[in-house]
Amino acid sequence: MAGDFAGSRDPFALFADWFAEAKESEPNDPNAMALATVDESGLPDVRMVLLKGYDADGFVFYTNTESAKGTELAGTPKAAVVFHWKSLRRQVRVRGPVERVTDAEADAYFESRPRDSRIGAWASQQSRPLESRFALEKAVATYAARYAIGTVPRPPHWTGFRIRPVQMEFWMDKPFRLHDRVVFRRPQPEGEWASERLYP
Repeated sequence: MAGDFAGSRDPFALFADWFAEAKESEPNDPNAMALATVDESGLPDVRMVLLKGYDADGFVFYTNTESAKGTELAGTPKAAVVFHWKSLRRQVRVRGPVERVTDAEADAYFESRPRDSRIGAWASQQSRPLESRFALEKAVATYAARYAIGTVPRPPHWTGFRIRPVQMEFWMDKPFRLHDRVVFRRPQPEGEWASERLYP
């Protein structure tokens, strides 16, 4: 491999380099990623979420397990994400099975969130019909009063998910749409990576 991919054997290390650059250059949410899941009929569903951690075990995001994405992941625990950093003219695609984070991980992250966000996790029945904005504001006020003193515990329906990649593709924009693409693949999350270039 040549250019910016020269010597890249570990896709997590390459991602770390690119992500560090994105955090310096992207004006908004460099950790934003489009998350794709499928529903019970196999119909794809996609939405933006925020990456909240990554390491050699995978990429972590948090959500309400009773939301659309939560129920879809319960039915089919596989997902794909894409990061698009327009300022760098780069993107990274990740695919793999999904598992829940440990309760300790979820508790630690939940505690790090702003208090109002923790109240919101209790008040929002994510993805379900909302009769009015007032109903949401009333629910927020109810939980704010309930947890007016002390810590706000993590709701039982709120946790994190870890995507354990079996494929990671790095894409870099080049003139005349002759883009650079390198894909890393492995047979399972514990396997060894193999890489190859792809035609643009």
